[in-house]
Amino acid sequence: MELSIQERLKDLRVERGLTLEQLEEQVNLSKSALGSYEAKDFKDISHYAIIKLAKFYGVTADYLLGLSETKNHPNTDFADLRLSDDMIELLKSGRVDNSLLCELAAHPDFPRLMADLEIYVNGVAGKQVQSANAIVDAVSATIMKQHNPGLTDPQLRQLIAAHIDDDSFCRYVIQQDINSIALDLREAHRDDFFSVPEDTPLKGLLQAADEVAREDSDPEQASLAFICKRLRLNYKKLSEEEKKWLKKISEKSDLLKNPNPQRGKRG
Repeated sequence: MELSIQERLKDLRVERGLTLEQLEEQVNLSKSALGSYEAKDFKDISHYAIIKLAKFYGVTADYLLGLSETKNHPNTDFADLRLSDDMIELLKSGRVDNSLLCELAAHPDFPRLMADLEIYVNGVAGKQVQSANAIVDAVSATIMKQHNPGLTDPQLRQLIAAHIDDDSFCRYVIQQDINSIALDLREAHRDDFFSVPEDTPLKGLLQAADEVAREDSDPEQASLAFICKRLRLNYKKLSEEEKKWLKKISEKSDLLKNPNPQRGKRG
């Protein structure tokens, strides 16, 4: 979710632990003006103030104005980022949430995820795992040769269990990395979500559909009530004239042609 100018200015000030009074002393702009820039009913900010605040906070004017999400690197060359054409097209396409992608990449544990992913993709851990498995196999073979304990022996079973599947192990490590980062991101955005109201439109539609399906209900009245639910109309408050017109219009609907769904017919 993009931040407004007010939110960006307030966040920058709070990040530095400054009060409006302290900021006034630093930038030589009045406290009342600074406060108005952060207020919800903010209307305008002068070019002078934008430049002054952008310079003080060390960010770009475009960032303050909401024209860019980049605070400190307005003219970075794509070549310096080593982005492929496919990646650039993806970022420009809008198919993914670029802000969330940036948060993912900026997470403190992201380098560890990338390191583990690189190890898995390049097969770096394969040889080490194979060496470890070879030692386990050699010990197991020695025990079998000297003592022949049988496959149900607890100690032999421990050695067999110690045999590592490098593919499963690496994917498990990567999954743990992703889980940790995902939980942190969810926690950081916990206050972004709005609670779902108890009386949802879906609940009302399901209730109306249930009325239509009931054998003891008037099919025509139940179907009209269902249509009203979808249109967010209170059927009981309609006048007789309005109900008559609703019925006339609704006759074109399949709901009135076959209001009671039949799961099967008896011959």
